[in-house]
Amino acid sequence: MQAIQPTPPPLKEDEFGVFRVGDTRVSLESVVVAFDNGASAEEIVDSFPSLDLATVYATLAFVLSNRGTIDEYLSRRREQVEQMRAAAEHRFPSQGLRQRLLSRRRSSSP
Repeated sequence: MQAIQPTPPPLKEDEFGVFRVGDTRVSLESVVVAFDNGASAEEIVDSFPSLDLATVYATLAFVLSNRGTIDEYLSRRREQVEQMRAAAEHRFPSQGLRQRLLSRRRSSSP
């Protein structure tokens, strides 16, 4: 009799520390947010055609079995995204952007 081997979760961490689902660029966050918003596995596949149903079900099973760890990861990711947004806003402030663009438009018009 052949032993049943557990399948590892279909997640891969990229060079930026973001977990991707299967062999795709779809982030774990995207799948979890869709699921938490009520999407079924089939609806998630419809939203992300690069995913297949088996991969989504395996991902959701892993998420449900490790919800605390997943929530911690998502919280860290939200903090990282907020830090990147703040750094970008500091580097390229949006205040006065409309005026700068209009001024640039006027100066380039014949």
